[in-house]
Amino acid sequence: MSEKKIYIVGAGPGDEKLITVKGKELLEAADLVIYAGSLVNPKVLEYTKGECVDSYGLTLDETTELTVNAVNAGKTVVRLHSGDPALYGSIVEQTEELKKVGITAERVPGVSSVFAVAAALETQFTLNNVSDSLIITRPAGTTLEKDQIPEFSEMGCTMAIFLGTQKIEEIMAKVRCPRDTPAAVVFHASWENEEVIRGTVDDIAQKVKAAGIKRSAMIIIGDVVDPKNYAKSYLYGVKQGPLD
Repeated sequence: MSEKKIYIVGAGPGDEKLITVKGKELLEAADLVIYAGSLVNPKVLEYTKGECVDSYGLTLDETTELTVNAVNAGKTVVRLHSGDPALYGSIVEQTEELKKVGITAERVPGVSSVFAVAAALETQFTLNNVSDSLIITRPAGTTLEKDQIPEFSEMGCTMAIFLGTQKIEEIMAKVRCPRDTPAAVVFHASWENEEVIRGTVDDIAQKVKAAGIKRSAMIIIGDVVDPKNYAKSYLYGVKQGPLD
């Protein structure tokens, strides 16, 4: 008896060419693709000839039933998430339901939108003498009672805030870093309509509001947005001796 399984694939940040080779091959072979609504660029779906179902508005039970029926019918099923499904992808709860009926899930990583944002800003999130760490977080909301954004903002690290554009005024009001700390918001990183807004903690919320951006964007806070006085990498800064 063959193993029953599905594939959870990271679609990448938006640009259809930023999906992995393995992810593209699985889409080409899929009979059913359940994708994460408007978060996935429709161009990515052009890689498949299978049935495509938008999961927006479907409950966990409904997507589980859809998946189980397809697998039991011998179909190849791809669950397509935006970016990399390990970040805010809700995949554990999905796979737990499938395990109950003997279906496993193979995870195929994708390029996270956070890295497409770094590319859009033409910077790097870890930079000598500026920031050695990247904090990935989100604001409190329906599924998160309290966030740690105020505490994180005191650490002097780069902060990448997912799912926060609608609450940007609230977020900027409670961060504890200096008000002149550089900040940016990138809408649809790597998509054809990508938009980058730069400012500071003090004025970025007003700039984003004026631009009419309310979703599908990421907030970055930290000096790497406008890097100055960084130290050169040791790897390239001095002549290296031979490897042993």
